[in-house]
Amino acid sequence: MTLLGVSGQALVKLMGETPRGPKREGIFALWLTLRVAEDMLLVPQQTERAMKRRVAALQQRLSSLSFPAPLRRALALAIHELRDPTRERASVAIQQLVAPAREALGGEAGDVVARAARMATQRVRGEPD
Repeated sequence: MTLLGVSGQALVKLMGETPRGPKREGIFALWLTLRVAEDMLLVPQQTERAMKRRVAALQQRLSSLSFPAPLRRALALAIHELRDPTRERASVAIQQLVAPAREALGGEAGDVVARAARMATQRVRGEPD
């Protein structure tokens, strides 16, 4: 199962359970970011140019969303990490989202991102999922 498969499904489920507003948009922002990070973890990886376009599109999409400040700062840092499209940077970007997701969106969202971070680290190390 892919990183997005496990974590993405959990975030989509959480989005459906969360009322409209900043928390829901924050969960959506996490979902979008995990999708881009997962593509960087693929072997073989997409071209650098394609990944940079994906990151630019992600940044553009996130700019129109409203979500809690701790998550906004963390997502800005994640985008900064993702601008250098390497597997290691994608893993770091996901890891940096764990605490802010937990703080801004609750324990369940933080647990989902923590699971994604563990899976990303395993992929970078070459361990099986």
